[in-house]
Amino acid sequence: MNVLSLFDGMSCGQIALDKLGIKVDNYFASEIEKDSIKVTQSNYPNTKQIGSVTEVKGSDLPNIDLLIGGSPCQGFSVAGKRKGSTTKEGIDVTNLEQYLELKELGFEFDGQSFLFWEYVRLLKETKPKYFLLENVRVSKKWLPMFNETMGVEGVLINSNLMSAHNRPRMYWTNIPNFEVPTDKGITFDSVMDDVEMIKPLSPYMTANFNGVNRLDKGIFTFTNSKKACCLTKGTGHGNKVLIDREKGLQRRLTRNELERLQTVPENYTREVRETKAGEMLGNGWTVDVIAHIFKNIPQS
Repeated sequence: MNVLSLFDGMSCGQIALDKLGIKVDNYFASEIEKDSIKVTQSNYPNTKQIGSVTEVKGSDLPNIDLLIGGSPCQGFSVAGKRKGSTTKEGIDVTNLEQYLELKELGFEFDGQSFLFWEYVRLLKETKPKYFLLENVRVSKKWLPMFNETMGVEGVLINSNLMSAHNRPRMYWTNIPNFEVPTDKGITFDSVMDDVEMIKPLSPYMTANFNGVNRLDKGIFTFTNSKKACCLTKGTGHGNKVLIDREKGLQRRLTRNELERLQTVPENYTREVRETKAGEMLGNGWTVDVIAHIFKNIPQS
């Protein structure tokens, strides 16, 4: 099987394929972030790194059996500014032909969500047997565009069905027999390390435990939580902090805890410092969800 992974990150798709024992002949990874590449190559040294998605050409690749990727999502998110894919002049980009024309004319695009169209371009150029696109929970304005462009309806899956943290994400795929997984009932305490909490809560946190602020809306994880909150890329975000309200103490989630939340093998991110590992894991895929989808890829 030849796999093309766009926005590959630390290669969570490759972990899922490996976990299922699916034989991969060539795994082409389009990624530009150096630390992510370092982690990938440490674990999968045969990965063929091919650079920026904007420079990848389908004609330079062999026949692709599986195309995967999770394009930058901030502009499409129900939680974001919802600008979607637009030029800096405010032109909404709603189809591949329009995107390619604007790109040829030298228009600049706002943010990175326009890279969705690079995924679509390579989907058209490589014509893979199977594809998987992952993104955030897309806003109502942009969801019809996604569904029409991909030719399939997006399916919302919360990673909390197969892991110990909340992570609602949408998936578009033509892999057969794709359905929402059953709840495995994994709780946060099952992935916690036995690490002493010694750092006091900040005055801001202490003053705002009143049940109506952001601290009670999925931004932090508490010691009695059944599920951890959704990890994100940002290094300064509280979603990587564990809080004991009764004792007034806090600590950062450990590297192994973060890896377990994303069902990534322990010590997979060992090649980079813990803060950088947290960024990668917050930006990555929940491996067991991806494996659940990949398990239905027909094997010859």
